Amino acid sequence: GQQNPFKDFFGEDFWEKYFGQMPKREFKTHSLGSGFLIDKEGYILTNNHVIADAQDIKVKLDNGKEFDGEVIGTDSKTDIALIKIKAAEELPVVKLGDSEAMRVGEWVIAIGNPFGLTQTVTVGVVSAKGRVIGMGAYDDFIQTDASINPGNSGGPLINIHGEVIGINTAII
Repeated sequence: GQQNPFKDFFGEDFWEKYFGQMPKREFKTHSLGSGFLIDKEGYILTNNHVIADAQDIKVKLDNGKEFDGEVIGTDSKTDIALIKIKAAEELPVVKLGDSEAMRVGEWVIAIGNPFGLTQTVTVGVVSAKGRVIGMGAYDDFIQTDASINPGNSGGPLINIHGEVIGINTAII
């Protein structure tokens, strides 16, 4: 079992003695992430870790409109998830580029929702390609010095031609 350092010091009944029987309850948390529309039908790419274990997915577009998101598919090995929203209007989509064509030193733009600060854009250069950081079977990352923070996960990494060449995934 799990070690409890407080039990050794305070004793097994410390919490009950001073606070009474504590009810067990389920905790719900909210998390933020990013994603990008890849299809006019409402398909959105994001990271699997952004939506993993989510009970409800809410998608807020940059125009302020909110939608319920439906998980279409996930792959934990590549940390990719596909979700879908249903919108009456035509949706703006990104153009996908070729990450293999990127070279070290080229400028990139990271877009996301770091710390809940919507529509944040940071710029930097590709620092390395094929970076191995111990994230799993398909460990082949583009490293950038563009600022990536919690909430950027799932957002696009864009080249200077406005094409998505990666997904913001990890902070190392």
